[in-house]
Amino acid sequence: MSRTKWGVVALAGAVAGLGLAACGSSTATDMGTTTGSVAEVRLGYFPNLTHATPIVGVAKGFYTQRLGATKLSTTTFNAGPAEIEALLAGELDAAYIGPSPAINTFVKTHGEAIRIVAGAASGGAALVVRPGITTPADLKGKSIATPQLGNTQDVALRAWLTTQGLTPSSASVKGDVNVVPTDNATTLQLFKDGKLDGGWVPEPWASRLVLDGGGTVLVDERTLWPKGQFVTTHLLVRTEFLARHPQAVRALVDGQIDANGWIAKNPADAKTTLNAELRRITGKSLKDTVLDRAFANLTLTNDPIATSLQTNADHAVAAGLIKKVDLTGIYDLRVLNAALAARGLPAVSDAGLGAAG
Repeated sequence: MSRTKWGVVALAGAVAGLGLAACGSSTATDMGTTTGSVAEVRLGYFPNLTHATPIVGVAKGFYTQRLGATKLSTTTFNAGPAEIEALLAGELDAAYIGPSPAINTFVKTHGEAIRIVAGAASGGAALVVRPGITTPADLKGKSIATPQLGNTQDVALRAWLTTQGLTPSSASVKGDVNVVPTDNATTLQLFKDGKLDGGWVPEPWASRLVLDGGGTVLVDERTLWPKGQFVTTHLLVRTEFLARHPQAVRALVDGQIDANGWIAKNPADAKTTLNAELRRITGKSLKDTVLDRAFANLTLTNDPIATSLQTNADHAVAAGLIKKVDLTGIYDLRVLNAALAARGLPAVSDAGLGAAG
Protein backbone atom coordinates (compact mmCIF):
# COMPACT_ATOMS: atom_id res chain seq x y z
CA MET A 1 0.00 0.00 0.00
CA SER A 2 1.32 3.44 -0.87
CA ARG A 3 0.54 6.61 1.09
CA THR A 4 1.42 9.99 -0.37
CA LYS A 5 2.24 13.37 1.21
CA TRP A 6 2.77 16.10 -1.35
CA GLY A 7 1.90 19.68 -2.15
CA VAL A 8 3.68 21.56 -4.92
CA VAL A 9 6.06 18.79 -5.88
CA ALA A 10 9.63 19.70 -6.78
CA LEU A 11 10.54 17.34 -9.58
CA ALA A 12 14.24 17.47 -8.88
CA GLY A 13 16.82 15.53 -10.87
CA ALA A 14 17.13 12.95 -13.62
CA VAL A 15 19.05 9.83 -14.58
CA ALA A 16 22.07 9.20 -16.78
CA GLY A 17 23.53 5.83 -15.94
CA LEU A 18 24.89 3.52 -13.28
CA GLY A 19 28.13 4.31 -11.44
CA LEU A 20 29.95 2.01 -9.02
CA ALA A 21 33.18 3.42 -7.67
CA ALA A 22 36.05 1.04 -7.07
CA CYS A 23 37.21 2.71 -3.84
CA GLY A 24 38.49 0.72 -0.92
CA SER A 25 36.36 0.12 2.17
CA SER A 26 35.71 -2.40 4.91
CA THR A 27 33.45 -5.28 3.96
CA ALA A 28 31.05 -7.41 5.95
CA THR A 29 29.82 -10.95 6.01
CA ASP A 30 27.11 -11.67 3.45
CA MET A 31 23.89 -11.22 5.42
CA GLY A 32 21.71 -12.96 2.87
CA THR A 33 18.49 -11.72 1.36
CA THR A 34 15.78 -13.14 3.62
CA THR A 35 14.28 -10.62 6.03
CA GLY A 36 13.78 -12.70 9.15
CA SER A 37 10.93 -11.88 11.52
CA VAL A 38 10.17 -8.32 10.40
CA ALA A 39 6.67 -8.18 8.93
CA GLU A 40 6.90 -4.80 7.19
CA VAL A 41 9.48 -2.35 5.86
CA ARG A 42 8.35 1.28 5.57
CA LEU A 43 10.21 3.27 2.92
CA GLY A 44 10.06 6.99 2.16
CA TYR A 45 11.12 8.86 -0.96
CA PHE A 46 10.27 11.87 -3.12
CA PRO A 47 8.38 11.85 -6.44
CA ASN A 48 11.52 13.50 -7.88
CA LEU A 49 13.83 12.32 -10.60
CA THR A 50 16.79 12.39 -8.22
CA HIS A 51 14.86 9.60 -6.51
CA ALA A 52 14.63 7.57 -9.71
CA THR A 53 16.01 4.51 -7.93
CA PRO A 54 13.12 4.05 -5.49
CA ILE A 55 10.53 5.27 -8.01
CA VAL A 56 11.58 2.59 -10.49
CA GLY A 57 12.40 0.04 -7.81
CA VAL A 58 8.92 0.28 -6.35
CA ALA A 59 7.11 0.48 -9.69
CA LYS A 60 8.95 -2.50 -11.19
CA GLY A 61 8.79 -4.58 -8.01
CA PHE A 62 12.53 -4.89 -7.39
CA TYR A 63 12.25 -4.23 -3.66
CA THR A 64 9.25 -6.49 -3.12
CA GLN A 65 10.98 -9.34 -4.96
CA ARG A 66 13.91 -9.10 -2.56
CA LEU A 67 11.73 -8.64 0.54
CA GLY A 68 9.75 -11.80 -0.18
CA ALA A 69 6.99 -12.27 2.40
CA THR A 70 7.87 -9.00 4.14
CA LYS A 71 5.44 -6.24 3.21
CA LEU A 72 6.79 -3.04 1.63
CA SER A 73 4.89 0.14 2.53
CA THR A 74 5.86 3.40 0.86
CA THR A 75 5.21 7.07 1.58
CA THR A 76 6.21 9.90 -0.73
CA PHE A 77 7.16 13.34 0.55
CA ASN A 78 7.56 16.79 -0.92
CA ALA A 79 10.37 18.01 1.34
CA GLY A 80 13.18 16.70 3.51
CA PRO A 81 12.01 18.02 6.91
CA ALA A 82 8.71 16.11 6.75
CA GLU A 83 10.47 12.91 5.72
CA ILE A 84 13.07 13.24 8.48
CA GLU A 85 10.31 13.91 11.00
CA ALA A 86 8.60 10.67 9.97
CA LEU A 87 11.88 8.77 10.18
CA LEU A 88 12.69 10.07 13.66
CA ALA A 89 9.14 9.41 14.83
CA GLY A 90 9.51 5.77 13.85
CA GLU A 91 6.94 6.05 11.06
CA LEU A 92 9.59 5.10 8.49
CA ASP A 93 12.36 2.53 8.63
CA ALA A 94 14.33 3.83 5.66
CA ALA A 95 14.30 6.93 3.47
CA TYR A 96 15.92 8.35 0.36
CA ILE A 97 17.02 11.94 0.94
CA GLY A 98 19.72 14.51 0.14
CA PRO A 99 23.00 15.16 1.97
CA SER A 100 22.11 18.26 3.98
CA PRO A 101 19.12 16.70 5.83
CA ALA A 102 21.25 13.64 6.59
CA ILE A 103 24.04 15.77 8.04
CA ASN A 104 21.63 17.89 10.09
CA THR A 105 19.83 14.83 11.47
CA PHE A 106 23.06 13.08 12.39
CA VAL A 107 24.27 16.17 14.23
CA LYS A 108 21.00 16.95 16.02
CA THR A 109 20.66 13.36 17.28
CA HIS A 110 24.32 13.26 18.38
CA GLY A 111 25.10 10.59 15.81
CA GLU A 112 22.57 8.12 17.14
CA ALA A 113 19.42 8.12 15.00
CA ILE A 114 20.43 7.35 11.41
CA ARG A 115 23.00 5.68 9.19
CA ILE A 116 23.66 6.09 5.47
CA VAL A 117 23.75 2.61 3.99
CA ALA A 118 24.00 3.35 0.24
CA GLY A 119 24.21 6.08 -2.34
CA ALA A 120 21.52 6.62 -4.95
CA ALA A 121 22.27 9.60 -7.21
CA SER A 122 25.09 11.97 -8.12
CA GLY A 123 25.05 15.30 -9.96
CA GLY A 124 22.04 16.99 -11.49
CA ALA A 125 22.36 20.58 -10.25
CA ALA A 126 23.30 23.84 -11.97
CA LEU A 127 23.25 27.62 -11.72
CA VAL A 128 21.06 28.86 -14.56
CA VAL A 129 20.94 32.59 -15.24
CA ARG A 130 19.29 34.97 -17.65
CA PRO A 131 21.11 35.89 -20.88
CA GLY A 132 23.66 38.65 -20.39
CA ILE A 133 25.05 37.20 -17.18
CA THR A 134 28.23 35.55 -18.35
CA THR A 135 30.69 35.83 -15.45
CA PRO A 136 30.51 35.55 -11.65
CA ALA A 137 31.11 39.31 -11.40
CA ASP A 138 27.85 39.88 -13.32
CA LEU A 139 25.95 38.41 -10.36
CA LYS A 140 26.70 41.36 -8.10
CA GLY A 141 23.42 42.99 -7.13
CA LYS A 142 21.39 40.15 -8.66
CA SER A 143 18.79 37.85 -7.05
CA ILE A 144 19.44 34.12 -7.28
CA ALA A 145 17.05 31.44 -6.03
CA THR A 146 17.76 28.19 -4.22
CA PRO A 147 15.14 25.59 -3.22
CA GLN A 148 15.38 26.09 0.56
CA LEU A 149 17.61 27.80 3.10
CA GLY A 150 20.37 25.38 4.08
CA ASN A 151 19.41 22.72 1.54
CA THR A 152 22.02 21.08 -0.68
CA GLN A 153 21.81 23.58 -3.55
CA ASP A 154 21.64 26.53 -1.16
CA VAL A 155 24.87 25.41 0.49
CA ALA A 156 26.50 24.87 -2.92
CA LEU A 157 25.59 28.37 -4.15
CA ARG A 158 26.82 30.08 -1.00
CA ALA A 159 30.10 28.17 -1.05
CA TRP A 160 30.69 28.92 -4.74
CA LEU A 161 29.89 32.63 -4.37
CA THR A 162 32.46 32.85 -1.59
CA THR A 163 35.14 31.29 -3.80
CA GLN A 164 34.34 33.95 -6.40
CA GLY A 165 34.89 36.76 -3.92
CA LEU A 166 31.16 37.48 -3.60
CA THR A 167 29.20 37.61 -0.35
CA PRO A 168 25.82 35.86 -0.34
CA SER A 169 23.01 37.52 1.56
CA SER A 170 21.88 36.13 4.90
CA ALA A 171 19.61 37.12 7.76
CA SER A 172 22.29 39.46 9.09
CA VAL A 173 24.22 40.42 5.92
CA LYS A 174 22.86 42.15 2.82
CA GLY A 175 25.63 40.67 0.68
CA ASP A 176 26.71 41.16 -2.92
CA VAL A 177 24.23 38.60 -4.21
CA ASN A 178 20.67 38.29 -2.92
CA VAL A 179 20.06 34.59 -2.25
CA VAL A 180 16.33 33.90 -2.28
CA PRO A 181 15.16 30.50 -0.98
CA THR A 182 12.17 29.74 -3.20
CA ASP A 183 10.10 26.72 -4.15
CA ASN A 184 11.36 25.38 -7.50
CA ALA A 185 8.08 25.81 -9.35
CA THR A 186 7.82 29.39 -8.12
CA THR A 187 11.43 30.00 -9.16
CA LEU A 188 10.59 29.05 -12.73
CA GLN A 189 7.62 31.40 -12.87
CA LEU A 190 9.51 34.30 -11.28
CA PHE A 191 12.40 33.70 -13.69
CA LYS A 192 10.01 33.84 -16.64
CA ASP A 193 8.50 37.03 -15.24
CA GLY A 194 11.90 38.68 -14.94
CA LYS A 195 11.68 38.85 -11.14
CA LEU A 196 14.65 36.54 -10.55
CA ASP A 197 18.02 36.59 -12.26
CA GLY A 198 18.69 32.90 -11.91
CA GLY A 199 18.61 29.86 -9.70
CA TRP A 200 20.95 27.17 -8.39
CA VAL A 201 18.50 24.30 -8.75
CA PRO A 202 18.37 20.53 -9.21
CA GLU A 203 17.10 18.79 -12.31
CA PRO A 204 14.70 18.93 -14.01
CA TRP A 205 14.30 22.53 -12.88
CA ALA A 206 17.66 23.49 -14.31
CA SER A 207 16.53 22.12 -17.67
CA ARG A 208 13.18 23.86 -17.32
CA LEU A 209 14.88 27.20 -16.63
CA VAL A 210 16.89 26.65 -19.83
CA LEU A 211 14.19 25.22 -22.11
CA ASP A 212 11.08 26.95 -20.74
CA GLY A 213 12.65 30.09 -19.30
CA GLY A 214 15.31 30.88 -21.89
CA GLY A 215 18.16 30.77 -19.37
CA THR A 216 21.79 29.73 -19.80
CA VAL A 217 23.97 27.55 -17.59
CA LEU A 218 26.62 29.58 -15.78
CA VAL A 219 27.79 26.71 -13.54
CA ASP A 220 27.24 22.98 -13.96
CA GLU A 221 27.95 21.82 -10.40
CA ARG A 222 29.68 18.69 -11.67
CA THR A 223 32.57 20.87 -12.82
CA LEU A 224 33.28 21.81 -9.18
CA TRP A 225 33.81 18.27 -7.89
CA PRO A 226 36.56 15.65 -8.42
CA LYS A 227 35.61 13.46 -11.39
CA GLY A 228 32.32 15.38 -11.51
CA GLN A 229 30.88 13.28 -8.68
CA PHE A 230 28.98 14.49 -5.62
CA VAL A 231 26.15 13.00 -3.62
CA THR A 232 22.65 14.16 -4.49
CA THR A 233 20.56 11.37 -2.94
CA HIS A 234 21.36 8.50 -0.62
CA LEU A 235 19.57 5.85 1.44
CA LEU A 236 19.20 6.36 5.20
CA VAL A 237 17.94 3.84 7.73
CA ARG A 238 17.11 4.21 11.38
CA THR A 239 20.07 2.93 13.38
CA GLU A 240 17.78 0.83 15.55
CA PHE A 241 16.17 -0.81 12.52
CA LEU A 242 19.56 -1.59 10.98
CA ALA A 243 20.73 -3.21 14.23
CA ARG A 244 17.57 -5.29 14.64
CA HIS A 245 16.85 -6.17 11.02
CA PRO A 246 20.06 -6.18 8.94
CA GLN A 247 18.58 -8.76 6.58
CA ALA A 248 15.65 -6.47 5.75
CA VAL A 249 18.11 -3.66 5.03
CA ARG A 250 20.05 -6.08 2.85
CA ALA A 251 16.87 -6.80 0.90
CA LEU A 252 16.32 -3.06 0.35
CA VAL A 253 19.90 -2.61 -0.82
CA ASP A 254 19.66 -5.62 -3.13
CA GLY A 255 16.45 -4.19 -4.55
CA GLN A 256 18.19 -0.88 -5.15
CA ILE A 257 21.11 -2.51 -6.94
CA ASP A 258 18.64 -4.45 -9.09
CA ALA A 259 16.75 -1.25 -9.91
CA ASN A 260 19.88 0.72 -10.80
CA GLY A 261 21.11 -2.11 -12.98
CA TRP A 262 17.80 -2.28 -14.84
CA ILE A 263 17.74 1.50 -15.38
CA ALA A 264 21.29 1.43 -16.75
CA LYS A 265 20.36 -1.28 -19.23
CA ASN A 266 16.94 0.12 -20.15
CA PRO A 267 17.17 3.93 -20.14
CA ALA A 268 14.26 4.49 -22.52
CA ASP A 269 11.93 2.23 -20.54
CA ALA A 270 13.21 3.81 -17.33
CA LYS A 271 12.22 7.29 -18.53
CA THR A 272 8.78 6.01 -19.47
CA THR A 273 8.37 4.41 -16.05
CA LEU A 274 9.57 7.54 -14.25
CA ASN A 275 7.23 9.84 -16.11
CA ALA A 276 4.28 7.50 -15.62
CA GLU A 277 4.96 7.32 -11.89
CA LEU A 278 5.34 11.09 -11.60
CA ARG A 279 2.00 11.50 -13.33
CA ARG A 280 0.39 8.89 -11.07
CA ILE A 281 1.73 10.38 -7.82
CA THR A 282 1.65 14.10 -8.57
CA GLY A 283 -0.78 14.43 -11.46
CA LYS A 284 1.99 15.94 -13.61
CA SER A 285 4.58 14.59 -16.02
CA LEU A 286 7.56 16.14 -17.78
CA LYS A 287 7.86 17.11 -21.43
CA ASP A 288 10.09 14.74 -23.36
CA THR A 289 12.60 17.49 -24.15
CA VAL A 290 12.97 18.39 -20.48
CA LEU A 291 13.15 14.77 -19.38
CA ASP A 292 15.80 13.92 -21.99
CA ARG A 293 17.98 16.90 -21.08
CA ALA A 294 17.63 16.31 -17.36
CA PHE A 295 18.16 12.57 -17.76
CA ALA A 296 21.63 13.23 -19.13
CA ASN A 297 22.72 15.38 -16.19
CA LEU A 298 22.42 12.87 -13.35
CA THR A 299 24.14 9.58 -12.59
CA LEU A 300 22.61 6.81 -10.54
CA THR A 301 25.16 5.16 -8.29
CA ASN A 302 25.14 2.81 -5.33
CA ASP A 303 28.31 4.55 -4.12
CA PRO A 304 27.39 7.30 -1.60
CA ILE A 305 30.49 9.30 -2.64
CA ALA A 306 31.37 9.80 1.01
CA THR A 307 34.16 12.32 0.44
CA SER A 308 31.64 14.78 -0.98
CA LEU A 309 29.47 14.57 2.13
CA GLN A 310 32.28 15.87 4.33
CA THR A 311 32.92 18.67 1.83
CA ASN A 312 29.21 19.52 1.85
CA ALA A 313 29.34 19.77 5.63
CA ASP A 314 32.45 21.94 5.48
CA HIS A 315 30.70 24.27 3.04
CA ALA A 316 27.69 24.56 5.36
CA VAL A 317 29.99 25.42 8.26
CA ALA A 318 31.80 28.05 6.18
CA ALA A 319 28.44 29.57 5.20
CA GLY A 320 27.46 29.84 8.87
CA LEU A 321 24.52 27.46 8.43
CA ILE A 322 25.77 24.84 10.90
CA LYS A 323 28.54 24.50 13.47
CA LYS A 324 31.63 22.38 12.84
CA VAL A 325 30.61 18.74 12.82
CA ASP A 326 32.19 15.32 13.24
CA LEU A 327 30.52 12.92 10.80
CA THR A 328 32.37 9.82 11.98
CA GLY A 329 29.85 6.99 12.15
CA ILE A 330 27.31 8.43 9.74
CA TYR A 331 27.98 5.62 7.25
CA ASP A 332 27.48 1.89 7.65
CA LEU A 333 28.27 0.39 4.26
CA ARG A 334 28.78 -3.19 5.41
CA VAL A 335 25.44 -4.37 4.02
CA LEU A 336 26.04 -2.61 0.71
CA ASN A 337 29.56 -3.96 0.33
CA ALA A 338 28.36 -7.47 1.15
CA ALA A 339 25.71 -7.15 -1.57
CA LEU A 340 28.28 -5.85 -4.06
CA ALA A 341 30.73 -8.61 -3.16
CA ALA A 342 28.02 -11.22 -3.78
CA ARG A 343 27.81 -9.87 -7.34
CA GLY A 344 31.56 -9.77 -7.80
CA LEU A 345 31.55 -5.96 -7.73
CA PRO A 346 34.14 -3.79 -5.94
CA ALA A 347 33.52 -2.32 -2.52
CA VAL A 348 32.80 1.37 -2.04
CA SER A 349 34.43 3.66 0.49
CA ASP A 350 33.04 5.39 3.55
CA ALA A 351 35.99 7.85 3.47
CA GLY A 352 36.81 7.04 7.07
CA LEU A 353 33.33 8.06 8.25
CA GLY A 354 32.01 4.56 8.83
CA ALA A 355 30.40 3.11 11.90
CA ALA A 356 32.64 0.92 14.02
CA GLY A 357 32.01 -2.75 14.52
